[in-house]
Amino acid sequence: MALVLGSLLLLGLCKNTFSGGQASSTDAPKAWNYELPATNYETQDSHKAGPIGILFELVHIFLYVVQPHDFPEDTLKNVIRKALESKINYDEPETVLLGLKIAYYEAGIILCSLLGLLFIILMPLVGYFFCMCRCCNKCGGEMHQRQKENGPFLRKCFAISLLVICIIISIGIFYGFVANHQVRTRIKRSRKLTDSNFKDLRTLLNETPEQIKYILAQYNTTKDKAFLDLNSINSVLGGRILDRLRPNIIPVLDEIKSMATAIKETKEALENMNSTLKSLHQQSTQLSSSLTSVKTSLRGSLNDPLCSVRPTSETCNSIRLSLNQLNSNPELRQLPLVDTELNNVNNVLKTDLGGLVQQDYQSLNDIPDRVQSQTTSVVAGVKKVLNSIGSDINNVTQRLPIQDILSEFSGYVNNTESYMQRHLPTWEEYDSYWWLGGLVICSLLTLIVIFYYLGLLCGVCGYDRHATPTTRGCVSNTGGVFLMVGVGLSFLFCWILMIIVVLTFVVGANVEKLICEPYMSKELFRVLDTPRLLNEDWEYYLSGKLFNKSKIKLTFEQVYSDCKNNRGTYGTLHLENSFNISERLNINEHTESISNELENLKVNFNIFLLGAAGRKNLQDFAACGIDRMNYDTYLAQTGKSPAGVNLLSFAYDLEAKANRLPPGNLRNSLKRDAQTIKTIHQQRVLPIEQSLSTIYQSVKILQRTSSGLLERVTRILTSLDFAQNFITNNISSVIIEETKKYGRTITGYFEHYLQWIEFSIREKVASCKPVATALDTAVDVFLCSYVIDPLNLFWFGIGKATVFLLPALIFAVKLAKYYRRMDSEDVYDDPSQH
Repeated sequence: MALVLGSLLLLGLCKNTFSGGQASSTDAPKAWNYELPATNYETQDSHKAGPIGILFELVHIFLYVVQPHDFPEDTLKNVIRKALESKINYDEPETVLLGLKIAYYEAGIILCSLLGLLFIILMPLVGYFFCMCRCCNKCGGEMHQRQKENGPFLRKCFAISLLVICIIISIGIFYGFVANHQVRTRIKRSRKLTDSNFKDLRTLLNETPEQIKYILAQYNTTKDKAFLDLNSINSVLGGRILDRLRPNIIPVLDEIKSMATAIKETKEALENMNSTLKSLHQQSTQLSSSLTSVKTSLRGSLNDPLCSVRPTSETCNSIRLSLNQLNSNPELRQLPLVDTELNNVNNVLKTDLGGLVQQDYQSLNDIPDRVQSQTTSVVAGVKKVLNSIGSDINNVTQRLPIQDILSEFSGYVNNTESYMQRHLPTWEEYDSYWWLGGLVICSLLTLIVIFYYLGLLCGVCGYDRHATPTTRGCVSNTGGVFLMVGVGLSFLFCWILMIIVVLTFVVGANVEKLICEPYMSKELFRVLDTPRLLNEDWEYYLSGKLFNKSKIKLTFEQVYSDCKNNRGTYGTLHLENSFNISERLNINEHTESISNELENLKVNFNIFLLGAAGRKNLQDFAACGIDRMNYDTYLAQTGKSPAGVNLLSFAYDLEAKANRLPPGNLRNSLKRDAQTIKTIHQQRVLPIEQSLSTIYQSVKILQRTSSGLLERVTRILTSLDFAQNFITNNISSVIIEETKKYGRTITGYFEHYLQWIEFSIREKVASCKPVATALDTAVDVFLCSYVIDPLNLFWFGIGKATVFLLPALIFAVKLAKYYRRMDSEDVYDDPSQH
């Protein structure tokens, strides 16, 4: 019943579908981040027997010994074919051969069954004749015991053997009790397990519409992303174009900008230098005039009569000799002006090179805005196409056959659930009868073995070795009686127990070997999938039954495996042959429509770097002459003193010499001239030194600017030509390439989304795992684990106990003779009385 229900459940999922096709790949594309919400199911995938599983494995080993043959696929196929024939001729050689194959496969089970039947037939007969024989004081029925020398040894051997056999029987009875309890407890759990499976099936039915809604909702996410890129076409497409142009243009513009800055610095340096040179010429003339005046004043003072008198004359002569040092540097007045170079640079600056460079920068930065303005109509067209795709996807998902299949399946689930709810109480009632019958059987065996145990206990404890057979005690005699009661019960019930063992053995062993084991190894599915087996007109039964196209490879094993792996109903049943989601979604058609709109995306603009005026400006600057100036002449003068001597030291020395003269006009006059020299140093020499420092700084700036000027300008012009050629020759291809990339990005969003839809519908939506779990529950859990495993353990234990009743009763009959009180015994004459 469980196998039938499970198969119907699997077929119910497939009911009213159409045609199938080749299995699709279950590998999802890697380029998206979409993911259907996970569905949680209550029923566990696997069933564990627990500690009792060891006993079940013991039974499986015994069945393997009894039935070591592999699963008879070919034989079972032939049996099914014969069963489907309208009339079976048992005299045909094929039928006879098939029967022999079945007998060969079932040889172990048949042999065990024959032995059981032999036991069933012989045990009542043997018991009847044994009873009649004992009633005639035969077969140990005579209450007389002959004395034997090995009597004590035989008594001990019989007792030990019976004890061992009783222990073995007890183990078998224990197996029976355990198996009976397992049936009771597991059947009680069937209702909860059934409810769990139906809850999972309803979760499948309820979650599928939500999954489809989720798939449709993700279109808005995709569309929003595409719209964001379309609205940001200035930064996306324009930015990409700009990024492609920057490496070839920006470095050149940066160099030109640096050159424009250098030109301005050169002009400032030349202006400072020219004005400083003019001031320096004037200052040098003034210094020369002042020094001449002070020398005249000193010569006049030295004409004083006091200078002719020693020792004053020596001081005066010393001062007179030092007057030749009071001269200015005549070369300062000869330093040339830089008017020509300054005029050349001013002519260069008539063209605003920095402004031209800034315009080129601005032209580059305007590319995104120009892209935005030139693509307004195209963006609007693409948005219109994207909105239409959403409607197409909604129409396709609404027409999916999955909804119809699940609607039909929902009715089937309701009917099955109603059937289960109606019959579960009946099955539970039958289970209680089974449990009660098993309890009676185990109790009966327990009663028999208890009599044997009591017989052994009373016999061993009450036995008196000194007592004669006619004088044995009451306890010993009671032990013998218990043993004979056990023997009587064994004869009375063992054949009935063996009937139950044989029936349950035949059923349980065949179900285990022909259903449970091949179901776990999927060999049973492979039998059902045999071409033209269940219907000679259909190559594959499922596709023929469900889709009327039997050549489509849709197999029980594939459907079960796909459902077990949580695959979607669409991919599991190969619904692409009746409703091809790839053709209906038509990814290429939708992406092509987007691409067609994007092909109208035309972006045109030209960039002319610097222009002819800017190029001539650079060339004029290179020819302005600052690189040909004799900077060493200026630097040489900046290192010299404006006067022939340090005037401040000269004044202090003059003042010291004057202080050595006697007080008077000469001394005062020389001190006044010393003070005048100090004033000349402050007012004439220091400004000249400041001007020389300014000239030095300007010369250094000009040296830096003019160093390699011609080479720099030549390099800049070469780079400029290269950048302009790149723009002229490559800007169109750059725009085309980046436009195509941009188009592929937009279409890629929807291509990936449509691929995800196809993958999700094929592999994820309405995943039929609950159906495979329900089938596993019906066959593997309910039938095999809850029914067959305990049933097999039951006949295994009861059968072992029943078989060992035969040696037990033999030893019990033999042993009872040693425990029971006899009516007579052998009497021997005492030789001492003769």
